[in-house]
Amino acid sequence: MSTQIETIDWQGITLSVAYTAQKFGRDVHHLEIHVLEPKGAKLPITDTGYKSHFFSDDVQGYGGPVAYVKAWLDGAAGEPDWMRHVEHERQLRLF
Repeated sequence: MSTQIETIDWQGITLSVAYTAQKFGRDVHHLEIHVLEPKGAKLPITDTGYKSHFFSDDVQGYGGPVAYVKAWLDGAAGEPDWMRHVEHERQLRLF
């Protein structure tokens, strides 16, 4: 059981993606996603900038853990809550 760690960019946000296959010696895998820059940035899958996710999907079917995470983020980015967040962040604020 080894952990792969990669740094990726998703829509201007730098992320660390750590993937451990067969976390408990079974068909359970683990992803840890951390926002590195900008600090405190939200993602469509977490408001805190950190996500721990246990699952049994075959990430190789997506092209590997990085492709899996990007597909997950891209899919969640189409949700109305995320789209409102992005629009809110684009607005200039006086206060």
